[in-house]
Amino acid sequence: MSGEGRRAPGALEAEVMAALWAAGRPLTPSEVQAALGGTLAYNTVLTILGRLQDKGRLVRRPEGRGHVYWPAKDEAAFAAETMRATLAGRPDRERVLQQFAATLDDADAATLRAFLETGRP
Repeated sequence: MSGEGRRAPGALEAEVMAALWAAGRPLTPSEVQAALGGTLAYNTVLTILGRLQDKGRLVRRPEGRGHVYWPAKDEAAFAAETMRATLAGRPDRERVLQQFAATLDDADAATLRAFLETGRP
């Protein structure tokens, strides 16, 4: 089997999270499957939802004969958590932050500067 058509590691989880954020409401596994284009097997969707719940990224509650799922955090909080995790434990945190800041466009740099100066967006 060639690598063509294979997703990058974590790509399915990212697609599921994007579908749930876009929905703006809790979804059943079938609804998630449909939101992803219906190409994934139902059991695959269940597996991904379970893994995301185990990682604390999704909340699940019973509804009817099954469950519904929704993100534990909004997209901004999730992105910030990902950035913090990337920095965690790095011996070169200062350099990484400098490199990141150097890539910001003027508008993003101004937003960050204003937040750091006032403590609010």
